[in-house]
Amino acid sequence: MGEWELLGRLLDKVQTHSTVVGKVWLTVLFVFRILILSTGADKVWGDEQSDFVCNTKQPGCENVCYDGAFPISHVRFWTLQIIAVATPKLLYLGHVLHVLHEEKKMKERMKKQKELGDQATLFLRRTYKVPKYTKVSGKISIRGRLLRSYVFHLLAMMAIEAVFIFGQFYLYGLYLDARYVCASFPCPHVVDCFLSRPTEKSILTWFMLAIAVFSLALNVIEMLYLCVKAIKECMARRQDYTVTPVTPPPSERKVFKNQEDPVSQNCVNRELELQGRKLGVNGVANGGSKVEKLDVHT
Repeated sequence: MGEWELLGRLLDKVQTHSTVVGKVWLTVLFVFRILILSTGADKVWGDEQSDFVCNTKQPGCENVCYDGAFPISHVRFWTLQIIAVATPKLLYLGHVLHVLHEEKKMKERMKKQKELGDQATLFLRRTYKVPKYTKVSGKISIRGRLLRSYVFHLLAMMAIEAVFIFGQFYLYGLYLDARYVCASFPCPHVVDCFLSRPTEKSILTWFMLAIAVFSLALNVIEMLYLCVKAIKECMARRQDYTVTPVTPPPSERKVFKNQEDPVSQNCVNRELELQGRKLGVNGVANGGSKVEKLDVHT
């Protein structure tokens, strides 16, 4: 169990950045795959080669027949499957930590730049868009870049899981027969080889295959959950959206341009007056002093 502790700690961090269905998937991975593989599978498959007996004494025949019966050990196959399926989760964790690090740096930069004044702060807020991935409660909001990364890692997990399910069915099938017939070289004739505890191994094979199919179904459910959630958020944003009267519709823009509105003209004049006070007061003062000097000389 010690060799799984590192992977368990990393996946435990992923659990805090996953959906409800994703947390269920991680629980199934820990309890029904890693725990079963580390405690029961080694004892069941520990004698697969030592108790694989063939009715011949031809040197090398038994090894060739064992290689044909088990191209890869079941335990090693399931170990490789768990590591391959967990890899997209770990990549997603790396992307989450990267995004949160960028958000933290941006918040620190904005905090330092607040000292420049109100106008500078307003300009910086319009220029830099700080990602809002961290909620007030400290949890992560899966949206934007994180949502795309989450969807991509789910697709990768589904593809890897489907490949391993097909590979297990192709290599071993659903049943393990007690007798394996072998006629490969260097066997002198058709040889009968016998497995130990085929029924127990078949039951464990069914169990691991069923857990793999269940995990794939959870991935599909989680994908549908994200789609429904995204659709609901999009509809909520549309309901909250209101059209302001600042920009007229395209059909009325020409009429608006040709129409002389005194209120609009007064607003424009007021804005120009304010800009003139800010930018042109010094220039007017300097110009007035120059005129007075000219009058004195004349």
